[in-house]
Amino acid sequence: MVVKTQCEGHAFTGVDVGAANVRRYFPRELEDIELRLDHLLILLSLPPGFWNGHPEIRDPRLSLWLESKNFSGSPGKTPLPLALIPSGKNSFRLQTFASATRPKT
Repeated sequence: MVVKTQCEGHAFTGVDVGAANVRRYFPRELEDIELRLDHLLILLSLPPGFWNGHPEIRDPRLSLWLESKNFSGSPGKTPLPLALIPSGKNSFRLQTFASATRPKT
């Protein structure tokens, strides 16, 4: 699924999953998810507003990972698309589109 970066000022804060993706991939009884960021696996709690108009995933580790990707341009100008790939019941992998399309060796 395609998600977008979120920024406040000049810093990345998380990703906007989008209401349609929430309805399709995130059952309401899901409280926590595993999120793989390259080699890092983090456990995140989904906020109550996630299903009620605020489909955002925020975490300091996610913010640091987004900053480490050195996207061209500065944060806050335009949300950048990312690939959020389901990889289990409550598990997802977040990737840039460059790494999502790169063949695995």
